[in-house]
Amino acid sequence: MDIRDEIDKNAQKIFKDIDNHILKDNKPSNYINNLYEEGKLQEYPFNMLTDLKNIEQSQKYHPEGSVWNHIMMVLDNGANKREKSENKRIFMWACLLHDIGKGTTTKIRKGRITSYDHDKEGEKLSIKFLKCFTEDDDFIKGVSKLVRWHMQPLFVNKNLPFKDIETMAKEVSIKEIALISLCDRLGRGGISKEKREEEIRSIDLFIEKCSSYI
Repeated sequence: MDIRDEIDKNAQKIFKDIDNHILKDNKPSNYINNLYEEGKLQEYPFNMLTDLKNIEQSQKYHPEGSVWNHIMMVLDNGANKREKSENKRIFMWACLLHDIGKGTTTKIRKGRITSYDHDKEGEKLSIKFLKCFTEDDDFIKGVSKLVRWHMQPLFVNKNLPFKDIETMAKEVSIKEIALISLCDRLGRGGISKEKREEEIRSIDLFIEKCSSYI
């Protein structure tokens, strides 16, 4: 049986409403938080996102608190920059789902909160989530690949062993990765003007390092 046959019509409507709001609202987080408060996001697969309310992050890097708080900030940043995207719908859904993998990968190691491989796990989970609502393989692939590669700017700039510019460039637009990564980096609590400028420079550096693939 197709998984979409098991998702009720109300959930399908919620998906379509979210789709509409993330493409039009200046702060789509307001609508999604309202859905949560009304108890409309408790069922599968929306609980893959709302469970992130219970996933804490390192206060050093994420003073805003839970993964849910972070993705809401990233989503609003995305709304502010979606006109720069090559595909606004894919981009905005990737903003919403970019850290969905933290739900299953977040661990406390030696007193530190880590989420190793949440990008790879997020690719799988974003596919699972979207297949509940659509058969559009190009859309699903577009979103899941942005989720898969959204950490590359950090890996590339720090020359970490997880970097893989060549494969990334074959699967996704580097400029789109730069855009979602900027929204991600700025989606943190208490970010200063100086830190904001530093993050913008880091994205510029990433694009420069990947220039031969663009």
